[in-house]
Amino acid sequence: MRIGVIADDFTGATDIASFLVVNGLSAIQYSGTPKKTINTAASTDAIVISLKSRSCLVNEAISDSLEALEWLKAQGCSKFYFKYCSTFDSTSQGNIGPVTDALLEALNCKHTIVCPALPVNGRCVINGHLFVNHQRLNESGMKDHPVTPMLESKVELLMNNQSKGLATSVFYNDVEKGSEHLKKTMDTLFDKGSNYIVVDAFTDQHLNIIAQASFELPLVTGGSGLAAGIAQSFKNKSLRKTQLKSITPLAAPSVVISGSCSQMTNAQVNMYLNLAPHFQVDVGECINNSAYDDEICQWVLNHQNTDLAPLVYATAPKEQLKITQNKYGEEKSSAAVEALFAKVCKKLQYAGVKNFVVAGGETSGSVTKALDVEALEIGAQIVPGVPWVKALNTSIFLALKSGNFGDIDFFIKAQQLITHKNTQ
Repeated sequence: MRIGVIADDFTGATDIASFLVVNGLSAIQYSGTPKKTINTAASTDAIVISLKSRSCLVNEAISDSLEALEWLKAQGCSKFYFKYCSTFDSTSQGNIGPVTDALLEALNCKHTIVCPALPVNGRCVINGHLFVNHQRLNESGMKDHPVTPMLESKVELLMNNQSKGLATSVFYNDVEKGSEHLKKTMDTLFDKGSNYIVVDAFTDQHLNIIAQASFELPLVTGGSGLAAGIAQSFKNKSLRKTQLKSITPLAAPSVVISGSCSQMTNAQVNMYLNLAPHFQVDVGECINNSAYDDEICQWVLNHQNTDLAPLVYATAPKEQLKITQNKYGEEKSSAAVEALFAKVCKKLQYAGVKNFVVAGGETSGSVTKALDVEALEIGAQIVPGVPWVKALNTSIFLALKSGNFGDIDFFIKAQQLITHKNTQ
């Protein structure tokens, strides 16, 4: 059996790939759906495709996801995993519900599970409600997300509002009775007409039980936490944890790029400002100064002889972000910043920068596209859900961090894994 993963953004893809690899499976990640069969995928247990389908138009998200599904089927995948954020980032229209419905229809299936929980990062489902670090989702920082503000914590309601079918919750008392009991409970609900079962999970053991109970389902959906349980359920594992140490970045020119405006990334940036050279991006300059990318590139190259990599950031607290968006427009300002980061990173690559630490899902997608990264090997985990990855057949290493992931010193931890024995 080979598992095929369809992830709705780039950092989410590296997130789930790292959990699969750490738990013993081999995996390779592709940036978008490849246009042909690729030999490097032949020997892996899992293939992960990263899309930019989290916040695009619903029809586009469905089309891209179905294209990925067909390609994965052609590579011999027989079990599929639709991976979305552990904070269920979506709107009342989608895209999680519509994509799930489309994948189920394409696989000729009527039901699946919904499991966003990732306890190791504080995302727990308790009595059907999604919590983020002990706060209900709608009371956490996600209520102020600039693209997908989350104003409801009951996952069943979120799913029912954006999908065609019926969602039902199964609470932790049924989960804790074991995988056989949970499977019977889910089968009964499926027989009664439920299409999506939202399962409580607030420990890794819960996720292991859910993985075993849902193992025969052709499609599962959730955050990356469930991937660990699924990997543990595989009989044959081709990768051993000791091999992970071989995929770590080498000492080379490096840069930190931060585009996320999440609470955690703001805290991470604020800490790093006191320790390393930093350059704050001006949105007005992004829009009006055609030479701005050259200016930033030169600044980065001039600040390589420091203990920590220089930081280029557009990260800002929500009050400042709102002022910028009101002045330039939300879409225009966001597009200008992402385009700038893409140009900067491409020019830095040509100038010899090898290691890129990137914060933010959209930013990570822009950077990897600019660097022409088609496939990634999954390396050492920096923090749960964020590994170092290596662009296949190149010497480029990336650490791609979802906005709210990581500890406050994440940027430092990432660089502590850089190997200095064989400098380039």
